[in-house]
Amino acid sequence: MDTASFDYLALLEQIASDIAPLVGSGTPAEYIPALATVDPRQFGMAVADLDGTVYGVGDWRTPFSAQSVTKVFALALALAEGGDSLWERVGREPSGNPFNSLVQLEYENGIPRNPFINAGALVVTDRLQTLTGDASSELLKFLQQESRNPDLAFDAEVAASEQEHGDRNAAVAHFMASYGNLDNPVPDLLDHYFWQCSIQTSCADLALAARFLARHGLRADGSRLLTRSEAKQINAVMLTCGTYDAAGEFAYRVGLPGKSGVGGGIMAVVPGTCTLAVWSPGLDAQGNSVAGVAALDRFTTLTGLSVF
Repeated sequence: MDTASFDYLALLEQIASDIAPLVGSGTPAEYIPALATVDPRQFGMAVADLDGTVYGVGDWRTPFSAQSVTKVFALALALAEGGDSLWERVGREPSGNPFNSLVQLEYENGIPRNPFINAGALVVTDRLQTLTGDASSELLKFLQQESRNPDLAFDAEVAASEQEHGDRNAAVAHFMASYGNLDNPVPDLLDHYFWQCSIQTSCADLALAARFLARHGLRADGSRLLTRSEAKQINAVMLTCGTYDAAGEFAYRVGLPGKSGVGGGIMAVVPGTCTLAVWSPGLDAQGNSVAGVAALDRFTTLTGLSVF
C-alpha cells in the first residue's frame, strides 16, 4: 500500500467525527486521586510519519499523564544499555491478570510475566537504575529529545498521589526483592517508578517519541538506539501484552503494537510507516481508553494498515 497517498489530517478528522459519541464514556482512573478529576470529555489524536511530520486533531497538544505508556521507553533504554540479559528477569508472555496483580509472582518465583504489567515494569526500571544511576531522569531526557519538546516534565502532584496510594506496587516490589529479582532498594526504585509514570506528554509528543519503533530502532537523529531485532521484540511484546488483560481484544480489533496507560493515552506503531497516539481519559474496566481504542480501530479500518 502506498502510504504516501494518505491524507493523515483528513483521516484524523473523520475518525474524530466517527467516534465522537464515545468521547466521555468510561471513567478516569479513580484510584489515583490526581487523575480522578480529569475531564473525560477530552479527545486528541496524532500521527507522526517516519520523517517526523506530525498531524493532529482535537486535544492533540494537551499534556496528560503518560503513566504506563512510559514503560515502553524504559524497556527500550534498558535493552539499549544492557542488552538481552534483561529477559532473564522478566518474561514476554501475556499475563491474563490485572496490571497490578500479585497472583502469578508467587508460583513463578518472582519473575513477572512481561515488562508491561507493574511487576515487570518495576524490574525494568530497577535494571535501568542500575545501568544509568538515575532511571527517571534518563527516561525524561530521552523523551524530550525524541519528541523535540524540551519542556516535557514530571508532574509532582501525580507522583505524590501515586506514592501516597502505592501500597500495591510496594508489595509487588518487596515480593520480587525477596526472590532476589531487584538490585536496588525498594523505596528508591518506587520513587523512580512513580516519577517515571508521572511524566506529562501530549499525543504529539508520544507519536514523535515512538518513531524509533517504526524506524526499526533508529532515533530521530539517525543514530541507532536498538537493533532491528530488538525493535521487533518490543513491538511484539506491545502487541501481545501492551493493553493490560485486554491485549487479545486490542490485537483483534486494532491489529497494531500498542501500549496504553491509565491516564487515558494509547501509543501505537505501524512498523515502517508511522506512529500514533490517542488520548481520552475515560477508561473501560481493563484500564484502556474507551474512545482511544475505538479511534485506533477506526484508523486501521480506514487505512488497511496493520501488522497482519
